[in-house]
This record gives sequence, C-alpha cells and structure tokens, in this order.
Amino acid sequence: MIRLLSITLAAALFAFAAPVRAQPAKAVPAATDSRLAGDEQRTRLVVDLTSAVAINAFVLADPYRVVIDLPEVSFRLPDKAGEQGRGLISAYRFGVFAPGRSRIVVDVRKPVAIDKAFVLEPVEGQPARLVLDLTPTDRKSFLQSVVSSRAEEPVASVAAKPGGEELPVVVIDPGHGGVDPGAAGPGDVSEKDIVLDFAKRLKDKIEASGRRRVVLTRDDDTFVSLPGRVRIARDNAAALMISIHADTLTDPFGVRGATIYTLSEKASDREAERLAEKENRADLIAGVDLSDEPEEVAGILFDLTRRETKGFTSDFARRLVKDLKSAAKLNKNPLRSAGFRVLKAPDVPSVLLELGYLSSKEDAKLLMSEAWREQATEAVAKAVAGYFETRIAAGTLGRVN
Repeated sequence: MIRLLSITLAAALFAFAAPVRAQPAKAVPAATDSRLAGDEQRTRLVVDLTSAVAINAFVLADPYRVVIDLPEVSFRLPDKAGEQGRGLISAYRFGVFAPGRSRIVVDVRKPVAIDKAFVLEPVEGQPARLVLDLTPTDRKSFLQSVVSSRAEEPVASVAAKPGGEELPVVVIDPGHGGVDPGAAGPGDVSEKDIVLDFAKRLKDKIEASGRRRVVLTRDDDTFVSLPGRVRIARDNAAALMISIHADTLTDPFGVRGATIYTLSEKASDREAERLAEKENRADLIAGVDLSDEPEEVAGILFDLTRRETKGFTSDFARRLVKDLKSAAKLNKNPLRSAGFRVLKAPDVPSVLLELGYLSSKEDAKLLMSEAWREQATEAVAKAVAGYFETRIAAGTLGRVN
C-alpha cells in the first residue's frame, strides 16, 4: 500500500512538473547564398536569408567601403563567396562584429552612393533577401555621406577579483576575430581560430598558480578594434599584455618560426615593418571608422611612463625568447620591433607574439598540433611567472599600473 502510494505520488509530481519546460532558443537567421549583378553604372549585391532582419548601411572612406550592420546572422555562404568582384564592387567579406551583431564589409573601386539598401520578406517559396544597390558618385559627395561617429564595439568587463584580493592582471589578446579572420592556413584553418585556442589554453595555465588573473580581449569569434584592445588592457590596469598572432608570408626562402615583437617608432627591419602595416589594417578590414581616433596626450609624465614601460617590455620579451627556445621553433631573428598599434598603451608592458607562419608547412603543422600548443603555452606561462617574480623581487610591480 505504501509502495503504491509512493508510485502514485511520484506520478502526480511528474505530471505536475512535465509542462514546465525550457523554451527553445530562438533560431538565428542564416545567410545561405549571395551574388553580384550589374556594371559600373549600377551594381547590386543580393544575400539570401532564412528570415528578414533589420539592417543599417553606411559608407567609410580611405579606402572606400560600404558597411552593412545586421543582428546576429549565421553565414553559410558558399566557399570563396565575396572574393570575386563585379562592377563597382571589388570584393566583400562578412562575419561576427560584436556579441549579437554581424557585419558585411563591401570594398568598392571608387566613390559610390547607396541608392537602395533593404530586406525583402520571404514570399511564395522565395527566401528573404538583403539587397544593396550602389551607383557611382564623386569623392566630395561620398565624404559628405560618411558616418562620422564610430561604430560601437564590445567592451570586456574588468576581471573579477576573487575574495577581493588584488592580483596582477595579464591581458591576453587573441588577434583578429569575427569579420576579420586574419591569415588563412591549409585546410581552411584561420588565424583567428588558432590564436583564440592558444589564448584560452594560456589563460588556464597562467591562472593555475592562483597568483595572477587573466583577461581575454575576446573569448569567442567576435571583432574587437585595435584601440578597443588597448583600452581593455588599460581599463583592467594590466601589468602585462600579450597579443597573439599567426601570420602568413610570401617568401621564397621559407621563413618560419616564432617571433616576439615590441613597440618601436622605427621598425627593426623591413619584415617587421611589413607585418605591423598589415596588422594595423585590421580595423579597416572590419569597417571601423578611425577618422576621429584621438592621439595620445604628450608630456613629460607620459614620456617617463613610456620609458619605464619600454624597459619592462624589453625584459619580458627577452625572457619569452629564452623560455620559448625549448618548446618552439624560433625565427632566426626572434626579437624584433615595429609600430604596432595594439602595443601602444603607454603604461602597459606589451608584446606581440607571432606563433609562426601559416604560410610555412612546418609551422602550420605545429600550430595545429595539440602537443605543440601544450608545450608552447607552458613555455609562455613560465616566462610570465618569471617576469612577475623578478618585478616583485625588485619592488616594481605597482609602479607602472
């Protein structure tokens, strides 16, 4: 009797609870196809969507671009989509721009006017369609149409302080992301994915000691502008910033190996200068307007801070070269400098770690190797630990930040 009552009660409770179910997540619209039509008098871009979305289209100058902002969209476009141009459009690219936001950036051959930009609702078995019509114009008219306000960007929150304890902050910056994939490697692997995986592994290793906290400038496939990355480091009062990259290089001599870059107004060599120019174009690739980007305030205190920061940066860079030797193939000239914008926080020691070249078969194989990533992140974490131990011993940890 007691057993029957228990079963009956359990059944009643189940029946009562059964209707309470988690609501399924709302499906994210998908872009399934795209195409170009027209000529240099009128060019049309059409993108097929699984459902209609709201869009915002605007232009940016130098280089000439048209930007289309959308809510979050899953891009399932054919391979090579956007690589070939037609009429006024030379190419276009697409991807995540910020949490819940996507972006299409259209490169144009000359000044253009947005004649139409709209989305058609699905009808009679046809998908929803995003339509962009462009016509030629002159530079003066184009510049008058340029949106002066910069697009919003994701801001990483300040790292939580466990137990209220003030721990030194290390900012790890996985390069590129979202609409900016970075370099391409074999088998459709992209730089943005490799460096994000490396950054997450490195974060776990650095935080394992419980002596430091780590903030990632991005922890998923989203875009963060170069000034935004620097701002994240400064807002978190970072004691160290490491920007992670994996570039490609067209070189007949098969240049390869990890390289550590520091900031310098004059590049140490032509290759460092070329890489800095390439990385500094990331914001242009993602369709960010830099026309109103403020210059750093100059002054005696600024110069003194910069000089002290440069000394700490050099110390960490040398230590990183030393510890990486045992775990990674280094470039024949592993310590270089150039004018990387992402390293320009005046009060945060910062380095750019080029893990290797995806254009090198040997490097690409290592970069995609689980064992190599474990060894390399362990070596970088060791260099970070040694750097902080030296600064604590010298009583300099709190001077910069």
